[in-house]
Amino acid sequence: MKIATFNVNSVKARLPRVLEWLKEEAPDVALLQEIKTVDEAFPAMEIEDMGYNIATHGQKTYNGVAILSKSPMEDVLRGLPGDEADEQARYIEATIGDLRVASIYLPNGNPVDSEKYPYKLAWMDRLTAHVRDNLLPVEQPFVLGGDYNVIPADLDVYDPKAWANDALFRPETRAKFRALIHLGLTEAWRALHAGPGYSFWDYQAGRWPRDEGLRIDHFLLCPRAADRLQACEIDRGPRGKEKASDHTPVWCEIGEPE
Repeated sequence: MKIATFNVNSVKARLPRVLEWLKEEAPDVALLQEIKTVDEAFPAMEIEDMGYNIATHGQKTYNGVAILSKSPMEDVLRGLPGDEADEQARYIEATIGDLRVASIYLPNGNPVDSEKYPYKLAWMDRLTAHVRDNLLPVEQPFVLGGDYNVIPADLDVYDPKAWANDALFRPETRAKFRALIHLGLTEAWRALHAGPGYSFWDYQAGRWPRDEGLRIDHFLLCPRAADRLQACEIDRGPRGKEKASDHTPVWCEIGEPE
C-alpha cells in the first residue's frame, strides 16, 4: 500500500495541482491537510472520478484534514480525543484494509508568547495519550501521517540557529515529539535516510530556489507497520510547479502482512 501525505494549503486553490498529482502518482491512500473548507464544499466529485473514496473533517477557511482511499474506509474518527471543547479540525482516522491510518495537521504554535504555543503542546500530549491508550493496545497496525509542524533535529532545517526559538523547533516541541516516538513508533523517512531532506519551503525570500527548507511532514508507524515498511520518499516535483503548495508530498510503502 502506497500512502502519501500532502499539506495542500487549500484544496480548492490547489485543485488542478492535486488532481494532477493524484493522476501521476496514484497513491492507494492520500492524507491531506489544510484543506481549508467545510465538508460540504470539498471537491468530492472531481476526486471520486479518479477512483477515491473520501472522508473529510473540514473547517471554514482554516485547517481541515481528509483521507482519500482507493479501498473502502471503515470506522472513521473525526477529531482528536481528549478535549471536547477543541473545535479545530486537525485529525481524522480510518481503517483501510488491515491498517488504521490517520491524517494529522498538528498546530503550528507561533507566536510562542501567545496562547497558540500552549495549545500546540497540549495537542501533542493528547496525541501521545491517544496513541498510548487507544491505538497501541488494540494491536492493529497503524500509520500516522501528516504535517506535524515539528522539525525533529538540526539536520531537518536549513538554518538551525535562525529557527531556534520557533514553535516548530523549540526544545519543548522536540521533546514532545520524542515522547511520542518513544512509545515505540518509527519515524519512517528518518529510519531510511541519513542525510537532510525537506518537505516545506516558505513562499518568501526565495526559499524554494535556494533549497532552504524544513522537514515537518512525517509518518509515524507502530512496530507492526514498521516491520512492513519498504520505502519512504519525499516527492519534490509538485513544489516546483506553478501555484504550488508550500509543502510537497511525502509517501511511504507498506508491504503485505506475512
